[in-house]
Amino acid sequence: MPDVLDASPYDALLLLSFGGPEGPDDVVPFLENVTRGRGIPKERLKEVGQHYFLFGGVSPINDQNRALLDALRKDFAEHGLDLPVYWGNRNWAPYLTDTLRDMVRDGRRRILVLATSAYASYSGCRQYRENLADALAALETEGLELPRIDKLRHYFNHPGFVEPMVDGVVRSLAELPEEVRDGAHIAFCTHSIPTSAADTSGPVGEHGDGGAYVRQHLDVAQLIADAVRERTGVDHPWQLVYQSRSGAPHIPWLEPDICDHLEERHAAGVPAVVMAPIGFVSDHMEVLYDLDTEATAKAGELGLPVRRSATVGADPRFAAAVRDLVLERAGVERGQEVTPCALGTLGASHNLCPVGCCPARAPRPAAAGADSPYA
Repeated sequence: MPDVLDASPYDALLLLSFGGPEGPDDVVPFLENVTRGRGIPKERLKEVGQHYFLFGGVSPINDQNRALLDALRKDFAEHGLDLPVYWGNRNWAPYLTDTLRDMVRDGRRRILVLATSAYASYSGCRQYRENLADALAALETEGLELPRIDKLRHYFNHPGFVEPMVDGVVRSLAELPEEVRDGAHIAFCTHSIPTSAADTSGPVGEHGDGGAYVRQHLDVAQLIADAVRERTGVDHPWQLVYQSRSGAPHIPWLEPDICDHLEERHAAGVPAVVMAPIGFVSDHMEVLYDLDTEATAKAGELGLPVRRSATVGADPRFAAAVRDLVLERAGVERGQEVTPCALGTLGASHNLCPVGCCPARAPRPAAAGADSPYA
């Protein structure tokens, strides 16, 4: 039997994700949840949902979260970490509030949260914290005893997140025709966000042009590019590019878009491109549609060979990284001296989001941070 690892004071881990429809009838209600409060007509949501209907109305994110749950539970059991793992979503079943209610009724009082977003941004961090505060407020009105909730730090530069992506890029390069392989460029892809949100991402001291969001992605891209050069002996040029833009066209978002980038690279004579979705934990809809469908179609029109590398998903190294992050945070909470594991130039991220970190346009309560109303 493995040695027992100490996760105290925590008694549960919550996998917190975005959620997605599981059938055609779910698509519009799901999008209504995502866009609640914006006044978007149902007919417009049906148009927006067409990319889901192309895949039978089913988002792959839920099955991928189930696979990650299995991987976490397997890793924890094999390494003697006695910590139950729950799952809740922001926008679809299992809903966050329902899961937290179940956890409280199961006697869980100190909960760690793993969000399926590795980087600092409003939508990738603070919005999840706002959802946690909303769920706690709902439980409070029901008279339930509220648990204390902490969120695991950003893990963009943890080896267990970076190394599987290195493998994915190396495999994708190997899949390209030999005559274009060495000249291939790497497009490191992530979700575009409004430039105003990027500029205010991370702690106040990191606000500025692109904020922590852009700097963190650039650091990961450099890590992967350096590792690929060491593995292949070829120094592939690369660029950070963006995808999945939404919202009003007059609002500036991070650029260049992946399709525009492919056109530009083709015009410059680049023989091939590997698209590496470093901004995403799993191959969910925005990867399958925006990269595998739209961007790949654009490359086909151009006659440009492309490959898309895999996301981390349920890779055992990522599950091991989560275990490492749990034990790291538990040690900190017990007052032990802990050396966090992080690659690159930026070091380990903060454990507690400070005041002013990734602010919302309209301030709302957010749990698991220095400004949390739920201590």
